[in-house]
Amino acid sequence: MRMRMQDVAPQDYRDAMACLGAAVNIVTTDGSAGRAGFTASAICSVTDDPPTLLVCINRGSSAYSSVTRNEVVCVNVLSARHEPLSRLFGGKVPADERFAAAAWSTLATGAPVLADCSAAFDCRIADTVNVGTHDVLFCRVVALQRFGCTDNLIYFGRAYHTVGVTDPAEAGPESALDAS
Repeated sequence: MRMRMQDVAPQDYRDAMACLGAAVNIVTTDGSAGRAGFTASAICSVTDDPPTLLVCINRGSSAYSSVTRNEVVCVNVLSARHEPLSRLFGGKVPADERFAAAAWSTLATGAPVLADCSAAFDCRIADTVNVGTHDVLFCRVVALQRFGCTDNLIYFGRAYHTVGVTDPAEAGPESALDAS
């Protein structure tokens, strides 16, 4: 016998999600639909073969049209020093002002790569699923760059926090999580 699911109030859900710490990232895009970017914590690894990330974007986001039409993104993993930049990309600031606040380069897709981020995952959007107010983007990683991850920025309890290692040697490739 199948039980009927109870509705969970959106505020109760948001309050519970505040207990789930998550890495803070800036997701960027560039192409014929324009350059855009937004701060995101709803990102995770799907698989390492082929390397694929899941990125959630609100369809009401100012970056939504550019992201979905360009079909490329770069997930820039932020360190503690990027908190002000995260706030900038998470606000109502025009795209040109957001990008003027930091140095950027590119990898394979042309999506902006933050010059001093912990890691950058350059991706092509392989698939999209609509869920509620968001699109879930399945992003195939076509290039990456790792700059070091000693003090990453996370969001937990509706506030920014820093996590990291005390010995930078501990942040080497052998510390990577299995993407399975």
